[in-house]
Amino acid sequence: MNFKELDAYLLSKKGATFDYPFDKTVRVYRIAEKMFALTADEKPLSINLKCDPVYAIELRSLYESVKGGYHMNKKHWNTVTLGGDADDALLKELIDHSYELIYNKLTKKQKELLR
Repeated sequence: MNFKELDAYLLSKKGATFDYPFDKTVRVYRIAEKMFALTADEKPLSINLKCDPVYAIELRSLYESVKGGYHMNKKHWNTVTLGGDADDALLKELIDHSYELIYNKLTKKQKELLR
């Protein structure tokens, strides 16, 4: 998966938006102002994703390309380097997981606005 494909998949999520709060290269993806992913169009391409803490540890033990979140709370965030042993199917699954974790914490009103 390249940056363009990754970006398209992230933005296909209901209510997903992006901005550049840190600098002109790090793109942050949000739903209802809450971050669920961040990446930059750089080599090697990597993405930070929110993750259940127990699942995060499991993923790190199974995949060399999954590490504790770079510049993030390593208990709740993973950094996945694309092109490694985590294939596109797993990457999409992890993006979906991150999105769902954030979506499930939204208020009823925020969820209604996304519909």
